[in-house]
Amino acid sequence: MKKILLKICSPVLNRFEVEEDGTEYCYSPSHRKILVVLGVLFIGLACVGLYFAMQLSQIVAFFSVVLFSLIGVVCLIVAGLGSNKAVAKLWRNRD
Repeated sequence: MKKILLKICSPVLNRFEVEEDGTEYCYSPSHRKILVVLGVLFIGLACVGLYFAMQLSQIVAFFSVVLFSLIGVVCLIVAGLGSNKAVAKLWRNRD
């Protein structure tokens, strides 16, 4: 199952796992946990925004729903499927 998900999410993961001139990355397991929390928070924020956008019938509010959803999904993909280097690169942690 993980191989299928890696293949599906490879366009997102490739952006964070590309080598950059031999730079060492500093990884901590707490970074992955924080990414999961941030992903859930952004998706929750998108759901709340969707609720209010539908209540107010405002098409413009859907922009924030899409933006927060994408950020949340990227955080969850990198946290769940990404390598340690991808998580560190998302956090911009370098030695």
